[in-house]
Amino acid sequence: MAQQKNNVKMNMPRPSWMWLYGVIVVFILGYWMLDPGRGTPVKSDWNAVAGMIERGEVEKIQVINRDLAEVFLSEQAVEHYRGQEQEKRYRNMPRTGVQLTFHIGSVDTFRQDLDKVTADSGHAVVLTYENRENSWTSLLVQMLPWVLIIGGWLFIMNRMSRGGGGGAGGIMNVGKARAQVFDKENSRRVTFKDVAGLEEAKVEIMEIVDFLKRPDKYRNIGAKIPKGALLVGPPGTGKTLLAKAVAGEANVPFLSISGSDFVEMFVGVGASRVRDLFEQAKQKAPCILFIDEIDAIGRARGKNAGFSGNDERENTLNQLLTEMDGFQTNTGVIVLAATNRVDILDKALLRAGRFDRQIEVGLPDVKEREEIFEVHLRPLKLDPQLDRSFLARQTPGFSGADIANVCNEAALIAARHDKQYVSREDFLAAIDRIIGGLERKNKIISDQEKRTIAYHEAGHATVSWILENASPLIKVTIIPRGKALGAAWYLPEERQITTREQLLDELAATLGGRVSEQIHFGQVSTGALNDLERVTKQAYAMVAYYGMSDRIGTVSYYDSTGQGDMAFTKPYSEQTAQQIDAEARELIARAYAMAEEVIRTHADGLRELAELLLEREVVFTEDVERIFGKRRKDLLRERQEAEAQGAKREKQEEQEPLPGSEAPEMRAEGASDERTSE
Repeated sequence: MAQQKNNVKMNMPRPSWMWLYGVIVVFILGYWMLDPGRGTPVKSDWNAVAGMIERGEVEKIQVINRDLAEVFLSEQAVEHYRGQEQEKRYRNMPRTGVQLTFHIGSVDTFRQDLDKVTADSGHAVVLTYENRENSWTSLLVQMLPWVLIIGGWLFIMNRMSRGGGGGAGGIMNVGKARAQVFDKENSRRVTFKDVAGLEEAKVEIMEIVDFLKRPDKYRNIGAKIPKGALLVGPPGTGKTLLAKAVAGEANVPFLSISGSDFVEMFVGVGASRVRDLFEQAKQKAPCILFIDEIDAIGRARGKNAGFSGNDERENTLNQLLTEMDGFQTNTGVIVLAATNRVDILDKALLRAGRFDRQIEVGLPDVKEREEIFEVHLRPLKLDPQLDRSFLARQTPGFSGADIANVCNEAALIAARHDKQYVSREDFLAAIDRIIGGLERKNKIISDQEKRTIAYHEAGHATVSWILENASPLIKVTIIPRGKALGAAWYLPEERQITTREQLLDELAATLGGRVSEQIHFGQVSTGALNDLERVTKQAYAMVAYYGMSDRIGTVSYYDSTGQGDMAFTKPYSEQTAQQIDAEARELIARAYAMAEEVIRTHADGLRELAELLLEREVVFTEDVERIFGKRRKDLLRERQEAEAQGAKREKQEEQEPLPGSEAPEMRAEGASDERTSE
């Protein structure tokens, strides 16, 4: 009961002086309106007033704006009329001020009638004239500038206070952190079942979940759980979703805030919000505090060009460092943060005791992409024959956000064509739309330009199909998409390392379009701009980064830490720079020669492919295979698979039981079951 009483007291609103002011204003208005001595003047006419003048009850008549007459009676007359029971309208007659009002038609006529009545009765009446403006209009005109000034000030204060959480308190609340709280009682919790893929990241982060569920198991043995974990990975890979899943699995409160919410125009606001954020987290402990895009405040100190050492961002970072592992320890508060620019973060933020570990959330592989497709395909009406694994193989390098975009774009395309379900063609069109851009079939292209584009794309397709290590081709098109006039779609292998021979074949396939133009038309065009850009960057990377040049040697000038941005000199001499240029040119020339040899050798097939492109505008893998035959790599793979199948059959034949022997048959069945279980 005592605890309930305390809770009731804590939830009661704080007393405010505004309540007292409101009570006083209400009391004054009520007294003014309910005062029996105050009342409204009684509406009357000239005949009634003339009778009062004859009896000597009128002291003064005031004509307002040549239209309204206000009558002032004597005190004896006022008391007499207020006490009458016959005339009830006079009971609330004001004791002071104006008692009666009536309208006059003409001032001159009214003056003549008044002079006649006063002359006949012998009672003098004071007559005055007054031009009076509307009191409310004049009051509004006088108050309008003040209303605008006060309203503008309140608007500015309200806008400024929103940065600090808004609500009661106004500008005094600007230092409060507006973190979104997802309580453990929330019915819409996110768990690891809602996160497809990211299996390795889940394994690493399960320690945090296990600690929040069973903290005593770690404390009894003397272990300390990491205070912070940094989720690192490309955009759209599910870092924020993974953090929500951790909170959902651990069944603890989850406070989410963005790094940009700490940055404000006021000095000291960022540090104040950091203190308030951790204060909220301590009150809800054990809990998880998630800071998204922490690079907004965690940038390395001392490297912000144009800012002094007292930069607001640095003050905010210093406060964050203090709260995470300063003089006072935060028990039960685990900090998760996400960024895709870990190279620019301050080293003090990444040291042990703050963000103890970095969890890599990379791009999904083919198996994980299939799981992600399963999640995003649930709300769609799909073709029953749709193969999920095919979609996963068609989207190498796609993140989870990209896959969600593909599914939504495919549904839009299907609905645009009035289909009842989403088919495979819709997904392929969606992938093309996302990678290459929107089709521009109405773009005006001359016949000669179209022929040049067809031979250019056919050159890419031919070289990539013939060379063993180049990426396999999916389709070729000469339909303009985005800024490209044509495109060749490839399906690169998902490999972790790449050899020099593979890179050279990729260079040759990229140069195949320029070589085809040179051979068939005797001139080159600007259509190979993107190809030349990619080839140049790749060649310089092979020489200066990967150490694939015999002349330069096994050295690398790549800075993976990102700390060399402020360097004033190159990390190599001018002589080495000339050697790098020469080696890059030599690699490009070698790749050019490889492409030229392939195109001259298969000139007839290239010409047939280009004419097919001009006729159909889109050519798929089956057409290229019909013209050039199967790729050498595919033949080797089929040969290896055939040899493996043959060896497997021979092994099964050797293990078959002899006729009439029961024991070997039983052993063979057991062996077969064992292999099946494996």
